[in-house]
Amino acid sequence: MSVSDRWLLPDGVDELLPPEAWKVEQMRRAILDIYESYGYELVSPPLIEYLESLLTGTGNALDLQTFKVTDQLTGRLMGVRSDLTPQVARIDSHMLKTESVSRLCYADTVLHTRPAHMLTNRSPIQIGCELFGESSQSADMEIISLMLETLNAAKVGRIHIDLAHVGIYRALVESADFDEKTESQVFDALSRKSIPELDGLAQTDNVNQEIILLIRDVANLSGGVESLNKLRGSVEQQDLSGKSDVLSAICELQTIIDQIQSRFEDVEIGIDFCELRGYNYHTGLLFSAFSMGYGYALAKGGRYDDIGKGFDHKKDENPRPATGFSADLKSILKVSKLDSEQGRKEKVFAPQVSAGSGEDKALVNTIGELRNTYRVVQALNDSDSAESLFCQKQLVKIDGQWRVEPVV
Repeated sequence: MSVSDRWLLPDGVDELLPPEAWKVEQMRRAILDIYESYGYELVSPPLIEYLESLLTGTGNALDLQTFKVTDQLTGRLMGVRSDLTPQVARIDSHMLKTESVSRLCYADTVLHTRPAHMLTNRSPIQIGCELFGESSQSADMEIISLMLETLNAAKVGRIHIDLAHVGIYRALVESADFDEKTESQVFDALSRKSIPELDGLAQTDNVNQEIILLIRDVANLSGGVESLNKLRGSVEQQDLSGKSDVLSAICELQTIIDQIQSRFEDVEIGIDFCELRGYNYHTGLLFSAFSMGYGYALAKGGRYDDIGKGFDHKKDENPRPATGFSADLKSILKVSKLDSEQGRKEKVFAPQVSAGSGEDKALVNTIGELRNTYRVVQALNDSDSAESLFCQKQLVKIDGQWRVEPVV
């Protein structure tokens, strides 16, 4: 590598510079204050840990996103975290060991082997909340509220939230008699909302034709909240072994919609029956939040009640309920209307201190007191000035007293 290239960062890895770094820190502080007001406790898991732990539960899907290294002390394989959720689940299950409700939040950098999508990078700052030990819709609604409060605190513009429920697709599949290949084809086609492919699969599978056509209808029905009633009507006309499970999932979605509309009147709500991310570990409600000007979800989450199985064998038969969400502060920064200077202290210029006089001691004491109220930038040489250091005010001596005066 040439000397001129040594400063270059790896592809997909970025850094925050002024004023964006302060803006992200403002968001982080404000958002964590909101989480604390809801009763959430802050945790900070290690950047690296043994791979077996890091990829347990939901982490199994993260294998390709995780950088791996060898621990020089033990020879065991370790991973750099690519998602904080499995680590927080480990803390709840193995460290806290409580049977009651546990509310945990976090805000830390994670590292990806490749960007999650074209608008992000490989070192997101993941912030979010996880709620363990409660399976009610009240818990789901609390997490959704925190997700929306997070975007509001960052002054994100008009918010749209998409809702989904993995129970709908799961019940439809369990009502069919798919072989492994057909089920994989149906799943792939639905995920991509490929109606022609679903039609083609229905024509070649007489046994499961009605189910595949119903799954096709599910894909077509995604849209506004009115699509929920259309799906309910379509399912009620079918003779399905999993009909009650589908209707139960629809009922859950309707309840959440009603509560969101009641609490967040300005939030647009949509239904996406084709949203199947994390299908192998999510167990119920899914939600994603979007905003104008950003083509991917700014925040997303859902219920994942089987997370504790990998950390505690006692939970294999009675898994600990869990729901949560996460967001990337760097992605939110791109659409945030937060003023990076809003709420920050004014900057005051102070003259250079030269050793040896009693007046200098008075100046030092004054500067120390002022730093409780202002950002005080002190001159280091004769060429420093209030203007060159971008200070709005300056410390001047008037009638033997140091005073803060506007820069003129």
